[in-house]
Amino acid sequence: MPANPAVEHTHVPARGSLRSRGAATVSGLTLRQISAVLPPERAWGLWASRQIIARIMDAFGPSLAGTRVDPVDVTLPDGRRVKGEWVYGNGVEGSTDRAVYFLHGSGFALCSPRTHRRLTAWLSRLTGLPVFVVDYRLAPRHRFPAASIDVRAGWDYLQGECGLAPENMVIAGDSAGGHLAVDLLLQHDVAHPAGLALFSPLIDLTFGLSRSREELRRDPAIRAADAAKLIGLYCGDHDLADPRLTLDVAGGRVMPPTLIQAGGGEMLVTDARRLAADVTAAGGDCDLEVWPDQVHVFQALPRLAPDAVPAMRRVAGFIADAWRVTGERAAG
Repeated sequence: MPANPAVEHTHVPARGSLRSRGAATVSGLTLRQISAVLPPERAWGLWASRQIIARIMDAFGPSLAGTRVDPVDVTLPDGRRVKGEWVYGNGVEGSTDRAVYFLHGSGFALCSPRTHRRLTAWLSRLTGLPVFVVDYRLAPRHRFPAASIDVRAGWDYLQGECGLAPENMVIAGDSAGGHLAVDLLLQHDVAHPAGLALFSPLIDLTFGLSRSREELRRDPAIRAADAAKLIGLYCGDHDLADPRLTLDVAGGRVMPPTLIQAGGGEMLVTDARRLAADVTAAGGDCDLEVWPDQVHVFQALPRLAPDAVPAMRRVAGFIADAWRVTGERAAG
């Protein structure tokens, strides 16, 4: 047994809200069927998938009222390019010595800082902190390890160009962004942030865990086989046994304090549980929250899933606690 077993919190509701359950049912009848017939390997299929996701995020995401966005496109001294945007939620000031580094999901192929802007603006407003979202290159034009390279460049930009100390940052991410975050923090020359907050992280790129989950409950948004095709655009013919793709979390570095949230209705809940177990097996502290009946990255869709509101408050509380603990350690 690990010294610090993962804690799966019981304070989450015993069942998802009626609206959330209804949304999952509708998604299973629509989005799941659409994703099955859109071929990601075809340009038109990928374009259509990107449009559908963008419209869902806009239609059901939180308000952007009062949000300010500052685009970033810089070249680091070593020649690496960093693109992205600083997002300031309503009432958040432009300068601070603390920040959140957000890695968006997309299956490495679909989304962008723009699609996730409502979520990152909400995160900024709840935490009172600016959020930097890196615009990493997408598949299939840019295959592995392009996204990982860009994520590392973004981290180095925050420290070198912005002067932010690692302990004054928290990394957050969803879906494939969770994979990129964990990959970054497993690198031995990367100084760790104060904490790590992940929404529905994708960890098993073979989708073996997801397929086993499908035998018990269907994901309302996508089939494991269809999701695997999307990931294939990024991995290509590369061996998935590569340690940057199949991440050895249990045998790797101790992760910073970690919060993982996943929806009970999605297939990646198995990835969340595996990651939580591996983080604790390596000696880290991890809180796991499985929100019943929720869809993939429900936190981005509060107009569809009202349970996103208490979930995001939990994330903001976790980030505040991470810095409190860091401050106490520095003072002691």
